[in-house]
Amino acid sequence: MIVIVGLGNPGEKYARHRHNVGFMAADAIADAHDFGPERKKFNGLVREGFLSGSGGRKKAITLKPLTYMNESGQAVRAAADFYKLTPEDFVVFYDELDLAPGKIRLKTGGGAAGHNGIRSIDAHLGNSFRRARIGIGHPGDKARVSGHVLGNFAKADADWLEPLLDAVAKAAPFLADGEDQRFASDVAQRLAPARAKKPARSESAETVKRDAAETDGESAANPFADAFQKLLGKKNRDQD
Repeated sequence: MIVIVGLGNPGEKYARHRHNVGFMAADAIADAHDFGPERKKFNGLVREGFLSGSGGRKKAITLKPLTYMNESGQAVRAAADFYKLTPEDFVVFYDELDLAPGKIRLKTGGGAAGHNGIRSIDAHLGNSFRRARIGIGHPGDKARVSGHVLGNFAKADADWLEPLLDAVAKAAPFLADGEDQRFASDVAQRLAPARAKKPARSESAETVKRDAAETDGESAANPFADAFQKLLGKKNRDQD
């Protein structure tokens, strides 16, 4: 079994915050794989379903803690106790200031790097869970960090955010199979720009070439045309 945790703050006013990109990732995965409806459990919102990869169908749930970011670990601990899971069974999606917008990095263990949600999970679960960090970029000024993190995504951010969430959702079965490198590679491939196609040769050029070939062929294959040309040449010589 795998538990996909998305970090964020509950409530409509926080829904589009950069700090809630973990919630968005969890929703994208659950939607893409037809998980069941949300229900309250473990002091969070849970959806149940399956992820099907090379290892077959694996039970999965998404969990969005309703404890607010700073106490996210409470909901995660409750889920771990109920299902008798280890930290390795959890993948946590959350925002990362020090990654450029649209970048995603996956690793196991590590520090909280100032993220209060991760700090809380570390305290309740231990730190050997998988961390999927989604870049939201740094505003460039430390004084603007809070407003940036707790501000809504701009309309222009949809250009990278929507393709990223779609790629994460489609690659999620690799997480269930424990194939973290393949997850990262699959997301990267889905986000890579399509190779430019070579321009087609112009129809007019092809037509001219074909017509020229056909004309040459007709001249070579027409004995009447050859005889006429010879006769015309003989008359011209007689007149000279």
